[in-house]
Amino acid sequence: MPNQDLVLLDQTDGTAGTAGTAGIARASGSADCCPGLLTAPLDEDQAAELAKVFKALGDPVRLRLLSMIASRAGGEVCVCDLTPAFDLSQPTVSHHLKLLRQAGLIDCERRGTWVYYWLVPEMTDRLAAILTRPTGAPAPDGAAS
Repeated sequence: MPNQDLVLLDQTDGTAGTAGTAGIARASGSADCCPGLLTAPLDEDQAAELAKVFKALGDPVRLRLLSMIASRAGGEVCVCDLTPAFDLSQPTVSHHLKLLRQAGLIDCERRGTWVYYWLVPEMTDRLAAILTRPTGAPAPDGAAS
């Protein structure tokens, strides 16, 4: 299988870095430094790359998987505990997990027969920062507060 890389936006200086499944740590950064959608327009490249992350979240199965992983006590979960929660085959669940990994939302480690997954909080923090209206900023005209 080819290693598909995802370009992660570095909101601190506007540059982009590449992260595959082994380079997800590059997604880290201070969430409070990142400009949000309501403070500055995204350029074409930023929008395209951000859309890839949101596309990974755009499936109900992947949202449930992310939620199950993020809410797990201890911070990680075995794939053997995720698969029975879905009426899907194990390869299909693994495919959804791979897409979440490629988006930089989760990471994993193989331990013997099983693979364990955990949330990459830097990425979810970054998404939250991008979508958050600056404190004290008025809501756009016509928007609910």
